[in-house]
Amino acid sequence: MNKMAEPNAAMAIDERDKVSWLTRVAYGLGDTAQNVVWGAMSILTFFYTDYAGINPATVGLVMLLSRCFDGVSDVIMGFFVEKTNSKWGKSRPWILWASVPFAISIVLIYAVPQGVSDTMQFAYIFVTYNLCTTVVYTMLNLPYGSLSAMMTRSSQERDMLSIVRMSLSPFGKILAVSATLPLIKVFGDDQMAWVKVMSIWAVVALLMLLFCFYRCEEKVVIEARKKEDKLPVGKALKALAYNQYFWMAAAIWMMQNVIFYITGTMLPYYCKYIFMDDTLFSFLFLLETLTMVGCQIVLSPILLRKFGKRKMCLMGITVAFVGHLIYLMNPLDYNWVVFSCFIRGVGFAPLNSVIFGFLGDVVEYAQWKFHLRIEGLIFSGGSVGTKVGSGLTAAVLTNLLAWAGYVSSATGSVEQPQSAIDMIIHLYEYGPIMVWIIILLILWAWKLEKIYPQIMNDLAEREARGEL
Repeated sequence: MNKMAEPNAAMAIDERDKVSWLTRVAYGLGDTAQNVVWGAMSILTFFYTDYAGINPATVGLVMLLSRCFDGVSDVIMGFFVEKTNSKWGKSRPWILWASVPFAISIVLIYAVPQGVSDTMQFAYIFVTYNLCTTVVYTMLNLPYGSLSAMMTRSSQERDMLSIVRMSLSPFGKILAVSATLPLIKVFGDDQMAWVKVMSIWAVVALLMLLFCFYRCEEKVVIEARKKEDKLPVGKALKALAYNQYFWMAAAIWMMQNVIFYITGTMLPYYCKYIFMDDTLFSFLFLLETLTMVGCQIVLSPILLRKFGKRKMCLMGITVAFVGHLIYLMNPLDYNWVVFSCFIRGVGFAPLNSVIFGFLGDVVEYAQWKFHLRIEGLIFSGGSVGTKVGSGLTAAVLTNLLAWAGYVSSATGSVEQPQSAIDMIIHLYEYGPIMVWIIILLILWAWKLEKIYPQIMNDLAEREARGEL
């Protein structure tokens, strides 16, 4: 079994738990591929309102209803993973099975029919949005997330998998956000241009997913687990419900998605209607993303070794929070918005880089406390919070825009009332503050790192006796 040392020090890792750099990169590219669609989702509201001509309140309703269904599908998918037994393992085969439907579903979202009734448009965007996010993305993303806990039992190696994953994943968003809007202009600046560009990203995503499947093998084999004929549903759900660290990790993951949704949704509007140039969004997004990636690659491994996950994340979120307060001194100046993007990238990098390391540690904690190893359920349960949180955030943002009198247009060339302009400004100014405060409180209460070495020692002794 693995020998554990102090969480903030370099740990002696069993050879079976080591992960090569090529495998780390392959695993990270799996998230890069998925973030092609997730990055596109961050500007999907902008596409719906300014290219497809959909009322923002309608968009918000679709996303809110969809997220409710999405949460249910996550839990169902978690049980599917737990019950999967193939020659490739439990999580890994789903990457292969879902990759082609995933690529197709990305394109379908943007092929909104024109010249039909509002009811028909609502039905189309509801069906295609759910096909992509509720069905196919869930089939792909949840097994992919839990795969890391099946590749290695070393907390340090899982943290490095998370760092590499979160360092590479933003490049999917860079493709879908920074490059998309300029390419839309090249391809005609209309709805069909979106379809063409998304088709390109779909092919790129498919190739990366296939490489991820090829390299990432499941190596965690626990003999005691093989003795279980089936997973008791009630016991598994109870283990989630009474696992405080699961709820804390899930909340952190949800807040991570909420901040991305707030800034990703409001920045295109901010650039278009405050700075009168929507192409500026590509630069701002690229600045924040590359800053975050650079800090994750250069600083996160160093900070992780020196301080551990919790302390380095606390430091980073404090920087982001204070930096945003400084930005509020002059929020309508473009240079200060540039500063807000930069400081958010710096401060959010530590947490973003190890977010899935928190969940991996929760897997071991759940086995230690409840005698159940439920990787699929823990990652799927955590994902419910991220999707419901994103759906609620999207619904709140779009309904506030509609309430403020935002005018939708299929041409994108319409003058907005001052009330809508003010709402765009306020949402970008004050939305992130709540997120930073919640994350700081959760991280302050996180104590799992202190007991993790003892957890692994106890598990090693139990598994040696053939027990979970």
